[in-house]
Order: sequence, then C-alpha cells, then structure tokens
Amino acid sequence: MRLGPGEPAAGPWRVERLDLVARTLVTAAGSPPSRPRVIAVDGRGGSGKSTLAARLQQRIAGAAVVHTDDVAWWHSRFGWDDLMIEGILRPLHAGQEVHYQPPAWAARGRTGHIDVPGTASTVIVEGVGASRREVAHLIDVAVWVQSDFAEAERRGVRRDVERDGLDVAVAEREWQEWAAEEVPFLLADQPWERADLVVAGTPPLPHDPETELVIMA
Repeated sequence: MRLGPGEPAAGPWRVERLDLVARTLVTAAGSPPSRPRVIAVDGRGGSGKSTLAARLQQRIAGAAVVHTDDVAWWHSRFGWDDLMIEGILRPLHAGQEVHYQPPAWAARGRTGHIDVPGTASTVIVEGVGASRREVAHLIDVAVWVQSDFAEAERRGVRRDVERDGLDVAVAEREWQEWAAEEVPFLLADQPWERADLVVAGTPPLPHDPETELVIMA
C-alpha cells in the first residue's frame, strides 16, 4: 500500500466483525450525560469514509451522520472548522438538536438544513478533517481510514464522474486541485496521530465487506 505524504503505515491488520467494531466505538465514546456521543470518521478523499460512516450508522441505534462536505460546501475546502464548531458540535455538546444552514447555502441557492434530532444517541461526523486538531476536544472517538493513495484517487475520480456526470478529464483536474490542498492540510494536521482506531479503506486482507472490517490490531 502506497500511502500519502507523511502518513505512517498502520498494522498489523486483522479482520473484525462490523457489529463488534461499532460496539467497541460506542463503548469507547462512553455515555455523555444529556448529549449524544460524537464519533469522527476521518481519512483522505476516496478512502471509504462515507461508506464506513453509513455502515456504522446502520449498526448503532439512534445514530445520525453529518458530512463535513455539507458544512464546507462552497465555503472552503478546509477552512470550515469554525462552522463545524458553532453550527454542529457546540449545539450537540449543549444537548440541543441541530438545525443549521451553512452561510454559503442561501447565497448559492441551496435549500434545507443540516439536521440532527435531539434524540440522537450518536453523531458520526464524516469527512476529510473530521477529527482535525481544532475540533478534537469536541470529539469522543476518532477513526482514521487508511487507504492506498493511488486507489483513493481512482475511487474519487470514478465517484465524481458517476455522481456528478463529469467528463473524466474534468474530474481528474478537479481531483488534482483538491489534492493540492488536501495533502498539505493532512501533512500539517496529522489526524492519524489522534486516531483511536485505524480502519483499512483499501483492505490488505480478504473479508466480507458487508459484515466485516479490516482494522489495525
């Protein structure tokens, strides 16, 4: 596995049942009084964060997912920590429901809000920088999804072509523009150093992707 700049290789790896991993994360996050647990799923673009967050949500009763991409939308690729803190994390820590519209939404004609019900047991914050240094004190448990650098790019370009209908050349150019900011951001922040659990986004071991994960032993 060829990793991104500055990222140390995790391992050794082992296969674990997804439901047991979910239970372990819930236990590690504890039972904060009057507020939901906050679990961050961090990793490079194309690493498999969104898929992992959705699978964890299915196995944690009462869980909700917040995507950093929704907070950052047309604001800044990585200069959104203040929005995440004020719009999402502080209300959660105060035991309040979240009903938040990031400032760029109205200006760009995007309707709706980021909503998290006050009854949520757990909030999974997913995205590049979800466990970044500025928000780490408001996160109960951090997961880092380690991935092969080239494979993550291939996944990301394919996703953008299929989801957004982009021409391959356009998707590749936009990916390089993203990477030009992502690489130095992660190199400076090093979120893998704060991870409570490392999951293989490009798994080196055979496993059942529906019921199992490959995690650092």
